Amino acid sequence: MEGTLNMLGMGIAGLGAAIAIGMIFAAYINGVARQPEAQRVLQPIAILGFALAEAVFVLAIVFAFVL
Repeated sequence: MEGTLNMLGMGIAGLGAAIAIGMIFAAYINGVARQPEAQRVLQPIAILGFALAEAVFVLAIVFAFVL
């Protein structure tokens, strides 16, 4: 049962990361659609948000297999 709960936690973390990435890029697309000249400013912020959301999921994978 212990391993099953670890994998359940990893699945929930994966779902959270997917939702976060979707919200990040939805906000990016919305911002660029409203102000196309702000693309240069918004793109690095969106990529940084994507990387941080993926890092949280990678940590969840590590913790699921370690614990």
